[in-house]
Amino acid sequence: MIYITGDTHGNGVKRLSNKNFPANKSLLKSDYVIIAGDFGCVWDGSKEDKYWLKWLQNRNFTTLFIDGNHENFDMLNSYPISEWNGGKVHFINKSVVHLMRGQVYNIEGVKIFTFGGGESIDKEYRKEGISWWKQEIPSDEEYTEGINSLSKLDWNVDYIISHVSPSSILKVINEKYQKDDPIAETNDYLEDIKDKTKYIKWFSAHDHIDDNIGDNHVVVYKQIHLIG
Repeated sequence: MIYITGDTHGNGVKRLSNKNFPANKSLLKSDYVIIAGDFGCVWDGSKEDKYWLKWLQNRNFTTLFIDGNHENFDMLNSYPISEWNGGKVHFINKSVVHLMRGQVYNIEGVKIFTFGGGESIDKEYRKEGISWWKQEIPSDEEYTEGINSLSKLDWNVDYIISHVSPSSILKVINEKYQKDDPIAETNDYLEDIKDKTKYIKWFSAHDHIDDNIGDNHVVVYKQIHLIG
């Protein structure tokens, strides 16, 4: 079984408790919950970080996450890179795994392309190296790796999971929710991926809303969706 939910920002992972996520009672470590960015439990190495990482390790399932824009990238990138199910990962612990940018994973026979990162619209209020990291913006190498990963599969996967949305989806969100979030280079990059790739459904987070945009795009926050 594969589930997906949105930003947790640390203690938001408690939405995966037995009370809020009763499916946990019947899951195994071979089942997965994917958090679509702004995980926030690898933040400062505090007791709170350690508490929630251990709490997740004690869940029946395995937690997977892509990075968002609000992550401590210095700490996250200090973990060694490993290979898992066809793509690069950071193992935070045995039950918490960071799915890296531009990778395709084969999970339970389902091909999932992941691309984390995005631009913080509140970065002027944050301090670099403490609450904001420039690595939130994907590098040229990461953009290229994503293109290469998809081209090897003839631009055909089952699911795409990103933190921010493609430009066309962000425009709909801005209009529908009366927002004015700027379209950044990562949004445009994902729009190009959207135009070229065949997929069943795309999940993005970042906007702190739960909504379906069109037939095959889901913006996810607190809801927990079963996929696959």
